Amino acid sequence: MQTVPEENPPIPDAGPEVELAQAEPSSGSAPARKGSGIGLWLRDLLVSAVASVLIITFLYQPVRVEGTSMLPRLEDRDRLFINKFVYHISAIERGDVVVFRYPRDLEKSYIKRVIALPGDRLRIDHGNVWLNGKRQIEAYVPDEFRDSRSMAEMVVPEGAYFMMGDHRSISSDSREFGPVERSLVYGKAVFVYWPTRDAGVVR
Repeated sequence: MQTVPEENPPIPDAGPEVELAQAEPSSGSAPARKGSGIGLWLRDLLVSAVASVLIITFLYQPVRVEGTSMLPRLEDRDRLFINKFVYHISAIERGDVVVFRYPRDLEKSYIKRVIALPGDRLRIDHGNVWLNGKRQIEAYVPDEFRDSRSMAEMVVPEGAYFMMGDHRSISSDSREFGPVERSLVYGKAVFVYWPTRDAGVVR
């Protein structure tokens, strides 16, 4: 499943004005107060718009999903925000849904779930994932999306992560192209915003 950056990210509404104080009325000052009020409103609107653009530019990026390997949570053409900053201050964890550059073609981006971390011992036995000797309970993979593929035990290399799609029977993932280097991971899927029927936090 690929993701495609949105060219024109939406700018959130500036929101309702909050009136902090109101001067006592005085004769002959109504026009000045009105002009001043409009100026303050325009200033606050501009500041809110600039802040929104900066947040989207430096913290969040809208992307479009292409493909169905992350069903049932992410559908083809879903649009979502990814957090581009979070992994600068916190570690990648098992279960995170991340966006990374496809190792075999860096022009493409994939979205998958982190299954194993650096140093983990991983094997897959007829579709069942075993980590460090323990079988994993993967509630995010519906029974109808499971497969019966197996993979011999491996140790995930340092600085790399093993990725898999939730729709196991059709996903092209680390079972084919191997663990993904940390340097290729550039965002964490956070929130689906379109279509509205799919809107919500990505888990």
